[in-house]
Amino acid sequence: MINQETIQRIMDATRIEEVIGDFVSLKKRGANHIGCCPFHNEKTPSFYVSPSKGIFKCFGCGKAGNAVGFLMDHEHYTYPEALRWLAQKYNIEIEEEKMSDEQRERQSVRDALFHVSEFAQKYFAELMWEDEMGRAVGLSYFHERGLTDKVIKDFGLGYCLDKWTDFTDHARKNGYSDEVLEKTGLSIFKEDGKVFDRFKGRVMFPIYSISGRVLGFSGRVMSKEKQVAKYVNSPDSEIYNKSNILYGLFQAKNAISRANKCYLVEGNVDVVSMHQSDVCNTVASCGTSLTVEQIRLIKRYTQNITVVYDGDSAGIKAALRAFNLLFEEGMHAHAVLFPDEEDPDSYAQKYGSTQLQEYLAGHEMNFVEFKMATSGIPDIGAIDPIRKSNLIKEYTDSLALIQDPNEQSGYITLIASALRVNENDLRRTLAQTIAAHKRQAWKEEQRELAREEAAAEQAIAEQAMVEQTTGEYPETAPLPDGYTTPPQVLADLRPAEAQERRIASLLVKNGSRMVKMQLVDQEGKEFTQEVRVADIVTAELTADNLGFDNPTYKEIFDLYTHAVGDGRPLPDANYFAVHPDTVLRNTALEMMMSTYGLSPQWEEKKTIAVPNPDDNLNVELEETILAYKKKKLEQRMADKQYELRQCKDPDEQMIIMAQYNELKQLQQQAGQSLHQVVS
Repeated sequence: MINQETIQRIMDATRIEEVIGDFVSLKKRGANHIGCCPFHNEKTPSFYVSPSKGIFKCFGCGKAGNAVGFLMDHEHYTYPEALRWLAQKYNIEIEEEKMSDEQRERQSVRDALFHVSEFAQKYFAELMWEDEMGRAVGLSYFHERGLTDKVIKDFGLGYCLDKWTDFTDHARKNGYSDEVLEKTGLSIFKEDGKVFDRFKGRVMFPIYSISGRVLGFSGRVMSKEKQVAKYVNSPDSEIYNKSNILYGLFQAKNAISRANKCYLVEGNVDVVSMHQSDVCNTVASCGTSLTVEQIRLIKRYTQNITVVYDGDSAGIKAALRAFNLLFEEGMHAHAVLFPDEEDPDSYAQKYGSTQLQEYLAGHEMNFVEFKMATSGIPDIGAIDPIRKSNLIKEYTDSLALIQDPNEQSGYITLIASALRVNENDLRRTLAQTIAAHKRQAWKEEQRELAREEAAAEQAIAEQAMVEQTTGEYPETAPLPDGYTTPPQVLADLRPAEAQERRIASLLVKNGSRMVKMQLVDQEGKEFTQEVRVADIVTAELTADNLGFDNPTYKEIFDLYTHAVGDGRPLPDANYFAVHPDTVLRNTALEMMMSTYGLSPQWEEKKTIAVPNPDDNLNVELEETILAYKKKKLEQRMADKQYELRQCKDPDEQMIIMAQYNELKQLQQQAGQSLHQVVS
């Protein structure tokens, strides 16, 4: 357990922009920092970090929270683990307690997957360095590949003994369940009861998250059996998805940022060898073809990527596919071809790190150069016109994916020269290709819309059948007790909810701020007093008892009402950042987060006075409350009118009329001013 005093010291020391900056490339914009969201795929940044409030908010997917919440969501840490990570970052001492077997069993399955993966990595590394067989097979293999002890330890490499259940037995003795071992894929359990280690007799490459947590493994076989797969990777699990992970990114991320470039290679050993040769900005896809998700991981640190694949037909085909994916994601792509039967690892072993670096720098090719070099055409002037036409189509299909017009134009000039075709003709062909892509995208969008409309029509038809058979009307939102919503006033719900949102936003952003109000005491004398916004809003809305239709906005209002009534501190950014209700947390933090700020040019001109939206808080306060009351009263009065038309009982009609007249009086009062009486 971590005591509250230590937690407070951790939170006081934490700078959220530094924490998130370890995982996301952020740029300062006014008072905030902005970057591409790590929680969903986006091309235009909508992820904001507010240093002053200590919170983040993505306006694309809705994710929000503080530094602890970010680590829990992004790195899958538990709350204590996130605090420990922050404590280590800011050199705050925490006394660790070793988990007992009972405590370990209480861990959730997801947490247990992380723990057993880290446990396995340490065990495999320990075997390789301390066990006789581990040194003879595992360590000698890495030494034969030219790897030093330092780089072997930096990447946490290890060895799984060539025994059927060595690791499984060791993990069981240390309290890990068969369920956890099976879910990580470290152990395989057959239906006939047989058990064996997945990575038996393999050297081990642990695969880390961006923050350095062990997620899974890649194991290379040491035996010469042809029927055995050369490499085996961990299966996908709750913590490991090979399509979303890059081998070596944890070790390479800082170097990628510094160099503003990333090398993408094919194999794990290539990554380790490149790091040993001081080309530390190198990663590899984890046993899968390059994915969009992996590209977006790299894009957090740089938009420049150089593909370094094998020079065989499979490697060339993979590199050309990678170019298209990279172009589509707005990356600047290049490629390097090694001589036949060479790769970064073998080249470094033969010629050393200096020559490897020189080769990479001297043989980097852009898309056009790479395609020409691998097309197998000795003389472009002698090729068949049909072949040339096909080449042009291949080029323009790829260029149409490039987002930067200037980059497109530069490539057009290169292609025209390389293929000896008219540049203007090539530009027209590219324009036609882009138009064709847009038409295809539009058609796909229309098909998707048609599918959605068909589904909506089906739902409406099914609801109509319910109405015909039961006489019940659908409700689009939860309503306060005692209210039913007829079809003709359903349309009024959304405008009313818009006013509810304004009230909730006013409380969240400005609830603790003071405003000057002209008030009247019980004797009728006017006086001026500073009052908190939350006190005014809760008093005004509670007095009229109009309620909220949206449950999230109602909960926010109730939180402030109870805090005011009980004399407790008002909810703030830290309160909402750790709130267990995800919808409420994201909604409140979005309201708090201002996405507006002064540009650097304006900030430099100190003499220019810029109006602050908060200067008109008094006006905003009054307008927001009055607009809320007006819209809510209109909705309630429409409800009563409908009830009156449907009611057949004269006594019940009189009650409804009285309720309607009461609402009408409130409407007239709301049109005049705020209640200004202090008891």
